Amino acid sequence: MHVLVLGGGFGGLELTTRLLDELGDEVSVTLIDRNDSFVFGFSKLDVMFGRSTADAVRHRYADVVRPGVRVVQTTVRHIDPVARSVTTDAGSFDGDVLVIALGADYDLDATPGLAEAGHEFYTVAGAFACREVLEQFPGGRVVVGVCATPFKCPPAPSETALLVHDLLVTRGLRDTSSIALVMPLPAPIPPSPDASKALLAAFAERGIEWHGGRAISHLDPQRHTAVDADGGEIPFDLFLGVPKHVAPAVLHDSGLTVDGWVPVDFFTLETSHPDVYALGDCTSVGTPKAGVFSEGQAISAASAIVARARGGEVQRYDGSAACYLEFGHDQVARVDIQFMHGQPPHGALSGPQHDLMVQKADFGSSRVRRWFGRDWVSY
Repeated sequence: MHVLVLGGGFGGLELTTRLLDELGDEVSVTLIDRNDSFVFGFSKLDVMFGRSTADAVRHRYADVVRPGVRVVQTTVRHIDPVARSVTTDAGSFDGDVLVIALGADYDLDATPGLAEAGHEFYTVAGAFACREVLEQFPGGRVVVGVCATPFKCPPAPSETALLVHDLLVTRGLRDTSSIALVMPLPAPIPPSPDASKALLAAFAERGIEWHGGRAISHLDPQRHTAVDADGGEIPFDLFLGVPKHVAPAVLHDSGLTVDGWVPVDFFTLETSHPDVYALGDCTSVGTPKAGVFSEGQAISAASAIVARARGGEVQRYDGSAACYLEFGHDQVARVDIQFMHGQPPHGALSGPQHDLMVQKADFGSSRVRRWFGRDWVSY
């Protein structure tokens, strides 16, 4: 059986690894990604705030060297879900099973003024470029702003505001600076009231302004103000923005999206096309757009593919995941959360505490060993 996997993020890497572990020489996998390396979301913040370097956090797909897997760095131009085939800059590929894990792209143009007056920190390149921006920032008004929902890694804007605080304190600039966090969500992490309460307490303790229920509609480059959908304005000297998220254009062009995202069966991640699955941020599965959820979805999809080959039970997706949340001051919290199909989500908070930094580091290093076959220390 040949499985064609589009996208080498959490979902694509975990699914590839599980299929090879479970099926051995009964399966071959072609893994396609437009990038040459994988970067954890938390590593973008590590580089952005000077805790690591770009080279140290890149995990090259060339290191995925196992019998049965071929990695191709190229851009997908068209997908035929009926034939389970794709056209790319490196030629055409097809499979007995097609798995789409292309993630979400960013539409900076959807927020006028963002590219001219702000700095996005959600792409790898954008986050890495913000390192120099923050190093050279002389102090002043910092606004961390979310332009639209849904967006990847819901805790990341809160983490960024807290880490900006720590950086300004270290540089002796906090007393002459202000920090504001603007989000469309009514709470920092709505599915976990305990996590939201802890974050709001941390903001209050550090003097970080919280503006919930407000989405940034545009930036005025001349007046250096961020404007929300109701016309409210927040002045800034430095704007760190989360751009509007969209499904990759190739998914729209291939007819795979409904209302902007790829619909899937919640429990198996199969699309309406037989033997075609979709995972993670490009889908409308109903969980947050975060790598840990993509990983869980990959486990269920891999189980369904293994059952296709050998029979047996499918491990149905249950919408659960655990993510780590930086509070600054070398404190990390863990949120265990579950999005059960048809039920309200719920989440529980552990920490924040210093000991969870070690657990978070092990989370990253264990995946690098599993997916890339080498040791890694996150920081």
